[in-house]
Amino acid sequence: MTTPLELSDPIYHDEEAARRHLEATRWPNGAQCPWCGMIDTVSPLGGESMGPGWYYCSACKDKFTVRMGAVYERSHIPLHKWLMAFRLMASSKKGISAHQLHRTLNITYKSAWFLAHRIREAMKETDPAPLGGKDVVVEVDETFIGPQGYEFVNGKGWMQKRGGGDKHKVVTLVERNGRARSIKVERLTAADMRAVVFGNASTDSTLMTDEANYDRNIGKKFARHGAIKHREKEYARGDVNTNTVEGFFSIFKRGT
Repeated sequence: MTTPLELSDPIYHDEEAARRHLEATRWPNGAQCPWCGMIDTVSPLGGESMGPGWYYCSACKDKFTVRMGAVYERSHIPLHKWLMAFRLMASSKKGISAHQLHRTLNITYKSAWFLAHRIREAMKETDPAPLGGKDVVVEVDETFIGPQGYEFVNGKGWMQKRGGGDKHKVVTLVERNGRARSIKVERLTAADMRAVVFGNASTDSTLMTDEANYDRNIGKKFARHGAIKHREKEYARGDVNTNTVEGFFSIFKRGT
């Protein structure tokens, strides 16, 4: 069993230590060419002009580093800062924002935003199975993210629009004590919601939603449907609530 690394470990503070760690993890049997997959034809590429960590494959006659084919390929951010970002994003129970990464890693906010998005993209499920199942509760809710647009009002000048029509619309499904999945949609119509919910959740599940009209017909297709009435200041009724997905939104929105 591998002992978890401490934050004081050199791989989080030294570029050379981080590179050696990644090479040992990715290539336990020696450097492997990312282009042709060969190992025996690979040798270190020396020379001060190249810098450390370069290899040459005589089979395909190309050079490479451990960055090739990974999320940090073509990035100028040092590898030890990538590893620290991996650690912070994987261990922060309540999420971590790009602003916090910017301050902790001592990199620009633009670099922190880029780094965080690449890591999240690498964590994405490539062939996701439906959420839920028998005796599993799936909560569904929608939220609006980003600023509202502006419009010119005679006598007042440019003013921010009311409502959320210009904001990004996101529908999220969350298993209680399980996985979560967010889908960006262009509109929040009943047809759009049906496509998202039926495309991502098993109808054997117990569905929990708020009192939105389009949820009623969707809920009939599930093993059980509970709807909480937020407009009546109701937030929980026994096991009927959407507190898990709302907690997810609070964490999600702090990660910017």
